[in-house]
Amino acid sequence: MRDWRLLLILVGLALTLVLAWTVHGRGVIRNDQARNIYIPDELTMPLQVKAAYDQERIFFRYRWPAERPHVYHDMLRYTDGQWVRHGASRVGPDPDGTYEDRVTMLVDDGSVPEFARYGGYITIGANMRFFSDSASPTEVEAHSHLGKTLGQTEVQKHLPATRQDINDWRSVVDAETLQAQREAGYFLDLWHWRAGRSNPIAMSDDQWVGEHRHGDAGQGPFTTNWDDDTDQPRWMFDPTITGKYALRWEDVQSEQVDFDSLYYLSENIAVPFDATHDWQEGDVIPRRLLRGGAGSRSDIHVQGDARWKDGYWDVTLVRARDTGSPLDDKMFRDQRRYDLAFAVHRNATGSRWHHVSLPYSLGLGRHADIQAMAFEGNEPDWSQEWFDLTLFYPGQVNWPLLIGQAHAGAGDIVSGTPVHARHSEEQLAHYGVEMEFNDAIIRQWWLTLASGLLLLLGVLVGLLPSFSSRYQGDRS
Repeated sequence: MRDWRLLLILVGLALTLVLAWTVHGRGVIRNDQARNIYIPDELTMPLQVKAAYDQERIFFRYRWPAERPHVYHDMLRYTDGQWVRHGASRVGPDPDGTYEDRVTMLVDDGSVPEFARYGGYITIGANMRFFSDSASPTEVEAHSHLGKTLGQTEVQKHLPATRQDINDWRSVVDAETLQAQREAGYFLDLWHWRAGRSNPIAMSDDQWVGEHRHGDAGQGPFTTNWDDDTDQPRWMFDPTITGKYALRWEDVQSEQVDFDSLYYLSENIAVPFDATHDWQEGDVIPRRLLRGGAGSRSDIHVQGDARWKDGYWDVTLVRARDTGSPLDDKMFRDQRRYDLAFAVHRNATGSRWHHVSLPYSLGLGRHADIQAMAFEGNEPDWSQEWFDLTLFYPGQVNWPLLIGQAHAGAGDIVSGTPVHARHSEEQLAHYGVEMEFNDAIIRQWWLTLASGLLLLLGVLVGLLPSFSSRYQGDRS
């Protein structure tokens, strides 16, 4: 009888040990497209920045590593008699590589006080696009301001004071307050360079962030090349200029990019689409038509040639220091300091799958993290050293979480402690990943705790016969 009981105890201990080992060693960090989760292979990456200015203009130069350039963006491929889209915004990298590389920069002049301490984190509100709990397109479309007025179907970047309740994306303040905030400078200037949708025509998109991510007044550098009524492109390549009607899919898929060749469609080489042409399987027409910008949205230009070479992008942007559009742009003035934050998209990723920076200061004749160099002549000589910084994957960390009770550092934010005083970029990247799997990690912790307690209980039960026998022997 004792042998059977001992055997059962040993089997129970073994099963409990296996259970503990299984739940403790079982990983929860895994890609899950159904929940908008894709973890990049590299959680941090380097970026180098320089700045220079003369009496009229300000220049920013960016350099970052990329295994290969992605310049093709949003393509229409002729397949089985239909034009099929490749390159829509998706979870993680585009499998066809048809999503462009990008660099963005947020700029503030001190009018958004939290930005200098917490950078782009303050623009990430509740239920953002491509978060696991993102708001439904139908609900956003029905919203009186975001949907009905702005025509949006997603919750995008916005500033905290544009909401009555920071935990509720719906609670946009009234139109009069939004206008007053903008006139007071409560917005962020957004410089947005795109390798496919702006760089071929030497432009950068010019935007701003208030209650939403807006384009500046005027015309942007691209429009959509698609006719919903006919399910076909609106324009194609002009064969009399380019010698072709379309690109070829095998060229789009090639990892070799000739920056002097046609990988884009612009209005100066386009003609109306000819549906009667003998289109061939694998013909490709870009779904974006590049065009000259107009108004405030066309203020930012590419200086020289923005190119990828030997594993690095090197991009220089230039803009007038005073654009004359104070409701769209931050003006750069002598003896002033500004706050900047950067982001890079690479490896054919879009949306929130980028690497971002902490905030850094810029000085025009003032000491700052990034010292802008004054120069005379046509353009800077860039003789100053690069400013090196580290970008990190931010994960699903939003501003309501950071200032809420669930965040142990919320008190530091209330007291105004800058994020870089408490965390490194490497830590922030890992925290970002942990937040993607917060519920699963907590569940796994409880399973591990329960299995560990069962194991201890099994050991105790297994040792009881030994204690009982020793007690009986002592008594005898």
